[in-house]
Amino acid sequence: MLEKENLLKLARMQMPFGKYAGRVLIDLPEEYLLWFDKKGFPNGELGDLLKLCLALKIEGLDSVVKPLKRPQTGGY
Repeated sequence: MLEKENLLKLARMQMPFGKYAGRVLIDLPEEYLLWFDKKGFPNGELGDLLKLCLALKIEGLDSVVKPLKRPQTGGY
């Protein structure tokens, strides 16, 4: 699960629904990920990525993923 491809997805994939829709997965608050842990993660790839994201945040390793984010482009 800790593959380069998954780390890139955490850094670039956006949350597709919910309170934090549109936010990059690695930027989701740990509390939100803990809520999923309690209530149940989504099925499939998204759920697997959210589990990985939570594990990285708990271990303090989310800073390893953040440099992989795409630079923000454009203005207001």
